[in-house]
Amino acid sequence: MYEYYSTRPALLRRWHPGVGIALADAPEHAGWKWYRTDAGVTSVDALAFWEAKGATIDFVTGLLASTLSKRAQIGCFGLHEWAMVYRDGETRHHLPLRLGAAGTDAVVATNELVCSHYDAYRFFTPEAVPLNAHALTREAQAASEQPGCLHANMDLYKWCMKLTPAIPSGLTLDCFELAVEVRRLDMAASPYDVSEFGLQAVRIETPHGKREYALRQREFAARSEVLRRRLLEACQRVRPAL
Repeated sequence: MYEYYSTRPALLRRWHPGVGIALADAPEHAGWKWYRTDAGVTSVDALAFWEAKGATIDFVTGLLASTLSKRAQIGCFGLHEWAMVYRDGETRHHLPLRLGAAGTDAVVATNELVCSHYDAYRFFTPEAVPLNAHALTREAQAASEQPGCLHANMDLYKWCMKLTPAIPSGLTLDCFELAVEVRRLDMAASPYDVSEFGLQAVRIETPHGKREYALRQREFAARSEVLRRRLLEACQRVRPAL
């Protein structure tokens, strides 16, 4: 997870109360970036943080609100990972393809690609791009992202880290734990043989595998809705605190 999102464990170990919570006798926090101390009380400097990160906060706020307004789409079956190696001689991970190259291509060719997440779609092979139900762009990310998407739900952790220390660490840790679980399903349903990691393949090329994937996808969508609302509220607290 640290490699996937280019974060450091040390940053996750730092506890932050979030915007609106003041700490007495907190010399360690007083020395950290984006904090200020007045009359011995230390808190996140919301004004300085907003001035530096306002555009990011607005983007994340809009993305979260848009995603929450939509119904979860269930039925992509994790085919984004398959589309990233479709008719390509190379793989994105140093792992063997569970069905081989020809078998992997056959799964993509016989299933509908309905990816809604731009940061997955942008890694599709050139042959797979036109097979997706919709062409996705960064500019239209908020319009296309939806709460059933595994990667959109993993990204809650990414947004927490990007907006540290304005986000309470309890929420960041909850999003991190969800992201780890989601990533396990993401890779178990991928075309790769992930048995060396102790993961059992979710064989989405079969009816049983599709049912298993969809069931777990619904569970993650429900859990992420709670976290997404908490994160949206945390983002919205930055502006009133100014």
